[in-house]
Amino acid sequence: MKKLIALSSALALGLTVAACDGPKENAAEDVGEQAAEATNAAAEQAEDAGAITDEQADAMTDQAEDKADAMEEQGEAADANGTAGPAATATTN
Repeated sequence: MKKLIALSSALALGLTVAACDGPKENAAEDVGEQAAEATNAAAEQAEDAGAITDEQADAMTDQAEDKADAMEEQGEAADANGTAGPAATATTN
């Protein structure tokens, strides 16, 4: 539950500063956040079912959030240099 609150807070903060971001960064951030939310939900379900430990669920969530952050950074770079952003080529698992 703490992870969900932290993720929600991070999303709210992200929306607060979204006005400063470029379109590719925003798109990459949206895709990354959606993927992180889906991973977090799956990890929590697996933890609740006893399939994984709390530490494993935390690690899955942390890894997904790191990937989302990297996608956002790539989007920011794409806005700065005019190349295609990661959201344009991102695939979901």
